[in-house]
Amino acid sequence: MYFDRFDICEAWYLALSEYHGGQWSSGYRKLSRLTEYFKPSPILSIDSLSENGYEIYLNAVEKLESRG
Repeated sequence: MYFDRFDICEAWYLALSEYHGGQWSSGYRKLSRLTEYFKPSPILSIDSLSENGYEIYLNAVEKLESRG
């Protein structure tokens, strides 16, 4: 895994979209802040992530799921 700002934004956008925890959660606030600056492609999906982006996505999901 290496630092790539675009991969990080895509991966966290997808992870937060699926695991934000509800409208009043901190995950939802993070997703809202992210979309102020990052406008994802309409075809963005887990399958379209780069190998690095997918690894970042898996780490993000693990963090979000461990919070409960």
